[in-house]
Amino acid sequence: MTDDWVETGDWTVLGGDAARIRDAVFVREQRIPPEWELDDEDPLSLHAVAYRVDAATGTRRAVGTGRLLRSGTIGRVAVLADARGQGAGSAVLHALLDAARHRGEPVVRLYAQDAAVAFYVRHGFTAIGDRFVEVGVPHVEMARAP
Repeated sequence: MTDDWVETGDWTVLGGDAARIRDAVFVREQRIPPEWELDDEDPLSLHAVAYRVDAATGTRRAVGTGRLLRSGTIGRVAVLADARGQGAGSAVLHALLDAARHRGEPVVRLYAQDAAVAFYVRHGFTAIGDRFVEVGVPHVEMARAP
């Protein structure tokens, strides 16, 4: 049995856990060049990290992450492979949408990888642009009100 929760904060607090997850998912799993992964937006963004705690052992582990840029764009949403399909991605997305709503963002945008489009559609996002390829991965722009 496990318990989950999401923390939001800045890069100085959550950056270590967020960077480890993004490295595992984007760099190692998807083979995105590491120089594309971390950028100048990280210190300026609000980050969310989902933690899973094993109720039997009390061990806490970061399993998902995402960020909200100053522009109201959500990005770098990633969940470790062994935690997918268990709600961590949804929890991160909801935390970022709540933060955008609290900031008064009229619309939230993101650039979804093709493999994640159905996930975002389930959360109320609609494709608003044409497919494009970034770092070898097909994406589509999506948006919704927070």
